[in-house]
Amino acid sequence: MRLRAIVSSIFLLLSLAVPQLHARVLRVEIASRADVLGGKPFGDAGAYERITGRVFFSLPIANQHNQRIVDLSNAVNLKNGEIEFSSDFVAIRPKDAHKGNGSMLLEVPNRGRARILSLVDGGDQDLAGDAGDAWLLRNGFTVVSLGWQWDADGPGALRFFAPVAKDNGKTITGLLRGDLMPSQPMQEIPLGHLIMGSIGGTEYSVAAPDDPGNVLTVRNSREAVRTLIPRAEWQFAHTVDGKLTPSDRHIHLNGGFQPGKIYEYVYAVADPVVAGGGFAAIRDFASYAKHTPDAVTPVARVYGEGISQNGRFLRDFLYQGFNADEDGRIALDGVLAHVAGAGRGSFNYRFAQPSRDAQPTSSVFFPTDIFPFTDLPEKDPLTGETAGLLDRATADKVVPKIFFSNTSYEYWGRAAALIHTSADGKQEAPIADNVRIYHFTGLQHFPGPFPPEQGKGDLLGQQPQSPLAIKYFWRSMIANMDAWVRSNTLPPPSSYPKIADGTLVPLLAYAFPKIPGVNQPHEANEGSRLDFGPNWRDGVLTMQPPKVGEPFPVLVPQVDADGNERDGVRLPEITIPLATYASWNLRDPAIGAPDQRVAFEASYIAFPKTAAERQKTADPRKSIAERYSSPEDYLTRYKSAVDDLVKQRWILPEDREALIHRGEQEWAEATK
Repeated sequence: MRLRAIVSSIFLLLSLAVPQLHARVLRVEIASRADVLGGKPFGDAGAYERITGRVFFSLPIANQHNQRIVDLSNAVNLKNGEIEFSSDFVAIRPKDAHKGNGSMLLEVPNRGRARILSLVDGGDQDLAGDAGDAWLLRNGFTVVSLGWQWDADGPGALRFFAPVAKDNGKTITGLLRGDLMPSQPMQEIPLGHLIMGSIGGTEYSVAAPDDPGNVLTVRNSREAVRTLIPRAEWQFAHTVDGKLTPSDRHIHLNGGFQPGKIYEYVYAVADPVVAGGGFAAIRDFASYAKHTPDAVTPVARVYGEGISQNGRFLRDFLYQGFNADEDGRIALDGVLAHVAGAGRGSFNYRFAQPSRDAQPTSSVFFPTDIFPFTDLPEKDPLTGETAGLLDRATADKVVPKIFFSNTSYEYWGRAAALIHTSADGKQEAPIADNVRIYHFTGLQHFPGPFPPEQGKGDLLGQQPQSPLAIKYFWRSMIANMDAWVRSNTLPPPSSYPKIADGTLVPLLAYAFPKIPGVNQPHEANEGSRLDFGPNWRDGVLTMQPPKVGEPFPVLVPQVDADGNERDGVRLPEITIPLATYASWNLRDPAIGAPDQRVAFEASYIAFPKTAAERQKTADPRKSIAERYSSPEDYLTRYKSAVDDLVKQRWILPEDREALIHRGEQEWAEATK
């Protein structure tokens, strides 16, 4: 007994003497706390509450799991070997945590905007007056949106607050780059990433307006030669009250920026933010929620969810080894990375630009669709480099369950085929047992409106957008992920186009029908071999723009005689069609560059209604009247297709009636 007491005392003294290098949430400051819809109960989970505030983190720089954060040791608030950060958050949780299902959906918000709750449940994101059908709440999920992007812009944006980095007290400088293709004439453009008419990231201000490294160029397409615009023809300036005023966040061009051309600017910047701490924020909040008894959102399981930019964030999160917390425990038990394509992003670099992506005519040649692409190790046949997305998670023994899901658009706009083919594009790549890859056929990056209509502004395409909804796939994916992690119930197998059966082909083999009045694309986005300078792999980009090497092969899903893709997870709209859902949409001539693709969009191209209409226009596709003998014939086949999706667990049984109702609406729209 005495010996045991002595040993215990020695252990206690040692534990007090050794610095505790473990992840921790220092504190949670709650700004608001309110019952959802006046305390209305939601199924067995009961009443919910909505909590907003800020989470404060501290990161010890000596911990091995933090050392991949670029410039962490240079942070100006380094104190006692640790750095403090903070994040805005919004939490929707059962008031009685014991009534919840023990699972958290941890949303990585897109450019500071939370949206998963409204997307899945159909109500207000803030639950101010409408919870939709409250599927997430009725099933007991806790939903948290946590700020991770340092430059998220606009009212209500969830931000990540990170310190500036200095080099032994000296200002760090560098070059930053941005680009865009306007859809209308503009006298001046913001330096921040302009995406769909809004600023996705505020970026850095101009540090030295007269620096010789400041340049502005123009070109007609991604691969076209840049033409230098003389320095005397543009200024860092902004029009205020009709007067041109110096500005460190805008560029004014004499004569204006013209639609249909890519303008690219490079400028001098200073004082980089330690942006990579956003990875640690997601990691440490997940561990805090699972391992801290008095956490504001206590749960047993955490699933990281990200759409587009945030799906790329999660892919990079895994690649850079952040799924092991500071104690080596698994942070995210599951990952749902949607419409990320083959991408990662500018998340953990000096002067990181988190909002930059990879669109057909903007954010070109950023560190986005870069090697490696597959979850298991692959070899770059040109450089000989071998790597996989999950190498570090595998070494740390913290590989989560993963869904990589994409729509048709990502195969043309985000090089999605590279996540399941070899880097030379010649064969299928093996996929880990804990990974599923899903291709949702006929959908675009985000759903268009129904009835179908053309996009607006920067998204004005030559055809109406695809209106196919992702909502019901999301519900089934969340349910399938929860069952997989909770009880090892296997989800549906991967479903995507393949080289071996001819459903994944090079562009030259793409066999889209010759539909009257429909122009076809001549190119698709590729994965790139880029060189930003000697230290860019360590997070320091010194060469802007980068040297661009040989691209990786681009493969796209093959189509049938109607122009609909032959593979993947297919809604009844594809198997029992009333229209062609092309994977792309070209820019309308009104916004310039009509031979280029519109970002994010697919196309809805209605079938002819009758044989006479088809013959009049020489449309190669059968008319609706030639396919279906009556509305009842169509709906009988449509219902059977829905039932098949339910059996295969792509659609939840409770959503069957909603999909059938949608089919009725689509028939009415297509035949009116």
